[in-house]
Amino acid sequence: MTKGMSGLGRMIVDGTDADRLKERIAAELIAVRGRSLAYTDAEDDLLVRQHSPLMSPLVWDLAHVGNYEELWVLREAGGITPLRPEIDDLYDAFRHPRRDRPSLPILGPAEARRYIEGVRGRVLDVLDGFDPNDPDPLRRGGFVFGLVIQHEHQHDETMLATLQLSGEPGLVRDAELPPGRPGGPEEVFVPAGPFLMGTSTLPWAYDNERPAHPVDLPAYWIDRFPVGNAAYAAFVEDGGYDDPRWWSEEGGRWLRESRARAPLFWIRDGGDWWRTRFGRTEPVLMDEPVQHVCWYEAEAYARWAGRRLPTEAEWEKACGWDPVAGRARAYPWGDDDPGPGRANLGHRAARPAPLGAYPAGASAYGAEQMVGDVWEWTASHFLPYPGFRSFPYREYSEVFFGSGHRVLRGGSWAADPAAVRTTFRNWDLPIRRQIFSGFRCARSASAEES
Repeated sequence: MTKGMSGLGRMIVDGTDADRLKERIAAELIAVRGRSLAYTDAEDDLLVRQHSPLMSPLVWDLAHVGNYEELWVLREAGGITPLRPEIDDLYDAFRHPRRDRPSLPILGPAEARRYIEGVRGRVLDVLDGFDPNDPDPLRRGGFVFGLVIQHEHQHDETMLATLQLSGEPGLVRDAELPPGRPGGPEEVFVPAGPFLMGTSTLPWAYDNERPAHPVDLPAYWIDRFPVGNAAYAAFVEDGGYDDPRWWSEEGGRWLRESRARAPLFWIRDGGDWWRTRFGRTEPVLMDEPVQHVCWYEAEAYARWAGRRLPTEAEWEKACGWDPVAGRARAYPWGDDDPGPGRANLGHRAARPAPLGAYPAGASAYGAEQMVGDVWEWTASHFLPYPGFRSFPYREYSEVFFGSGHRVLRGGSWAADPAAVRTTFRNWDLPIRRQIFSGFRCARSASAEES
């Protein structure tokens, strides 16, 4: 059985396993840097421009991942003298909102590439000498390397969102995806009962995923697939954006201010729907999961459909709980690494896969495409789990807890497998649409169904 990065951390017992972990970490570092460089392989003007006030210039993201790597691997874990302490303030995401970053004296494209290359060389030196069994929690199991690998993958996904907003064609590769499987049940049943939510064992899990804790849920139904473009188009064409019955007070306010009438990047031409995707205009493929919708749009659709959004706990149980084994799986199908036959992850193509494309990726309850394709909005606010402890810094999770952010789960086509698992929690403001976000619906089971 092939174990993912999370599994390797638990397997360290001797030098052989430690060497295997180091080799895998080195491979992941190389792979994620390849993504970052590919997404910034463009003319300098495109890299330094701000394509939306919602996003940073691409060159800021490029140098930021190197600065983050220097801060955590070289300084905090390796005890190495700072290389460029004078730029720390420029790349502190909490000091400078995205809209202000173009005015900062940030590194240009060539200097940013030299800087991150210099940092990476020293990071590999630290990796060569590190002990995976070190009791320090930052170093134990290679956590600090997992921290920077996942962080860079998250910025790579942000870069893809920026490239989509740029409207420039020819910058993002695409590929073929498996065909879909129409038909079959539209929803799956999850019986009442407890499950263990979160994790206390995965060595690369973030603080907001910890600790594992029991949650007892009543019975419910959840969509077998994410909501597709055809279903969402029916909502739009039924006047969904014009009917106040489907919109909460906050959603209606967003609707009036945004003047949205369809998912972001959709265009109506006569009787057909078109979309702009990485600089090209094409028909909306009706068998794909809908993406680029905000939380308010997802909530309104669910209400129109006579359903609701699943809670975060409902989503995680349907995705990762194995009721026979009585334990959580790393992925919906089990603990084996994601592969091309199980999920649409890691930018295999620049879009979601057709509904039903991955039957081998089904969860124990029969829900499909819960990992990959689109981030899925849930009904839940981003809150700490019971017993939460901030690590290694408050600004990763703790400062975002509260009613301002909603939780997304599952990972999109642009997310890398190294940064995706059944316990992973993403969060964003409910107005965000530029992210690769979609959703699926749920409903409570009746007494007869239960």
